[in-house]
Amino acid sequence: MTQEADDLTLTIARILDAPRDRIWRCWTEPDLLKQWFCPKPWYVSEVRSDLRPGGEFFSKMNGPNGESHDNPGVWLEIVEGKRLVMTDAFTPDWRPRVDPFMVAAVDMSDTPDGKTRYVATARHWTAEARKRHEEMGFHAGWNAAADQLEELAKSL
Repeated sequence: MTQEADDLTLTIARILDAPRDRIWRCWTEPDLLKQWFCPKPWYVSEVRSDLRPGGEFFSKMNGPNGESHDNPGVWLEIVEGKRLVMTDAFTPDWRPRVDPFMVAAVDMSDTPDGKTRYVATARHWTAEARKRHEEMGFHAGWNAAADQLEELAKSL
């Protein structure tokens, strides 16, 4: 399921067949995050995560043809077990970046049957950045990563 709130926002909303505490672990434990965070055949080779507002959130994504993409940023908000918000607008110590792309939020809540309602939102500074992200494959990519997240969480 996809919901778009405005011309700056892209969202996926799904029910993941795994308990929320396992989804949370997959997001907050770097060794687990590496296993699902980008759609295959891409992979994450490095994660640094200082899980506190202003703490570093960094991932390095690698493509099948030798491509490499660093994703520096910081955590903005952490609500234990329920919500994570991060941005690439800053690096640690609140150093502004020249060309920020988005603020990402992940919200997790329990369903009555032990699954997790999972809402991942990307908010962009401009409509053009949102459009570029959508054309890069936001929906397919973030849904593929959510599939990988679900499978990993189920296996824990």
